[in-house]
Amino acid sequence: MRNKNKTVWSNRFGRSNSKNFQRIGSSINIDKRLYNEDIQASIVHVQMLVKKRIIPGKDGKKIINGLKRIKKEIDRNKFKFKEKFEDIHQNIEKRLFQTIGESAGYLHTARSRNDQVVTDFKIWVKEASLDINSTLNILIRSILKKASININTVMPGFTHLKNAQPISFAHYLLAYVEMLNRDKRRFKNNVVLIDECPLGSAALAGTSFNIDRNYTAKKLGFKKPTNNSIDAVSDRDFAIDFLSAAATCAMHLSRLAEDFIIFNSEAFSFIEFSDKVLTGSSIMPQKKNPDPAELIRGRTAINYGNLNSMLTIMKGLPISYYKDLQDDKELVFDSYDTLKDSLSMSIELIDNLIAKKNNMKNMAQKGYTTATDFADYLAKKNKMPFRKGYAIASKLVNYAEKKKIRLDELSMEEINKFVKNIEINIPKIFNIVNSMNSKTSFGGTSTRNIRKMIKKYKKELN
Repeated sequence: MRNKNKTVWSNRFGRSNSKNFQRIGSSINIDKRLYNEDIQASIVHVQMLVKKRIIPGKDGKKIINGLKRIKKEIDRNKFKFKEKFEDIHQNIEKRLFQTIGESAGYLHTARSRNDQVVTDFKIWVKEASLDINSTLNILIRSILKKASININTVMPGFTHLKNAQPISFAHYLLAYVEMLNRDKRRFKNNVVLIDECPLGSAALAGTSFNIDRNYTAKKLGFKKPTNNSIDAVSDRDFAIDFLSAAATCAMHLSRLAEDFIIFNSEAFSFIEFSDKVLTGSSIMPQKKNPDPAELIRGRTAINYGNLNSMLTIMKGLPISYYKDLQDDKELVFDSYDTLKDSLSMSIELIDNLIAKKNNMKNMAQKGYTTATDFADYLAKKNKMPFRKGYAIASKLVNYAEKKKIRLDELSMEEINKFVKNIEINIPKIFNIVNSMNSKTSFGGTSTRNIRKMIKKYKKELN
C-alpha cells in the first residue's frame, strides 16, 4: 500500500527530512498561487503524451479528469495543502494519486519539476503583465478625464522646485500619461520576450521520449518552445524584466504621489482631495492627511528591493537549476501585489482630486515666470541675439524685484530704461495665460496642443 505521506523521492533516502528543513524548504504557502497554471500545463502535457502514444489514452483521460476535480477542490477551498510535499506540483500530484490511483504515475512522464515550475511561472507572469497594463489603462483614463477639465487651468511649472514658467495643469498631468505609456510598453515587451515555452526541457537535458514541444507550446499560448533545455530551466531574466518594469512604474507613481503631497500642503494649496482618500490625526483635530499618497511613495521601496533581491540571487548562480530559484516567485508575487495596490490607489487619488485654480494662478504670477517671454520677444521682434535679450530680461527682473512689483506692473517708461526703441504690449507679453498659450511648439503647453494630445491618447486607448 502506497504511503500517502511519503515524498516522491522517499525510496532514495533512509531518513525523513528534519522538521526545520521541511519548513524552510517548503514553498507551498507561496507557490500554491500557481495552482491554476500548474493544472493547465499538466493537462496539456498529458494531452500531448496521449497524442504521441507515450502513455495509454485511458490513463490520460483519468489523469485529466482527476486534475479537473482537484482544481474544483482548490477553487472551493476544500483542498488541504501540506508543507511536507514542498510545492504546488507535489501537492497536486499526491492528491491525484489519492483521487485516481496508480494512473497518476504517468503524469510526470517526460518532464521534471524544473521545466514544470518555470512553465507555470511564465504563464503567470504573462497574465500578470497584461493585467498590470489593463490597470494602467484605467489610470490613464482617469488622468485624461481630469486633464480635460483643467486645460485652461494655469499653474507654475517648476525647476529645482522654484517657479519657472506658466503651464497648464492639464499639461502637467499629461506628462504622467507619457510615463505610464512607456510603462505599458515595458510590460508589453515582457510578454513578447517571455513567449517561449520551457515545457519538455525536463531536468536540464531534455528527454528521450518522442514528445511534441511545439504542440504543448501552442496549446499553452506560447509562440514557440525554448531552444535550449539548460537555459529554459535556469532562465529567470523574465522575472527580472517584470520586476524591473514594476520598479520603474512604481517610481513614476511615487513621483506623482510626491507631487500630490507637496501640492496638497498648505504651503502650496494647489489641490485638495475628497475625504474618501484622507486620514486624520490622533491628537490634532484639524488634520487631513494624504496617507494613500505617502503609502504609494513608501511602498516603491518594496518594488526596488524585490528587483535587487532577484538580481542578487541570479548574479553568482552556476548555470542550470538550483534551490535558490525557489524564492523567485515570492519576489514577483509581492511586487505584482504592491504595484497593483499602488495603481488602484493612484486611480482613487486622481478621481478624488480637485484643482484649486485660483491658488495655482496666483502662484504662477509669482517668481517672474514670464521673464523668458520678454527675452523671447526681444529675440523675435528686435532680431536681437537671445543671450542679449536674456541679459536685459535679467536686469529687468532685478529692477522689479527691488521695487517688489510684478513684471506686468512695470511701466513702459521703466522698461525703456533697459531697452530702447521697442513697442510692447505689457499686459499681453507678461500675462501668464498668454505665456502658456504661446508655447505652440510640438509637445508644448499651449491649450491647442493639449487638446490634440488628449484626443490622441484617448484614441490610443480605444
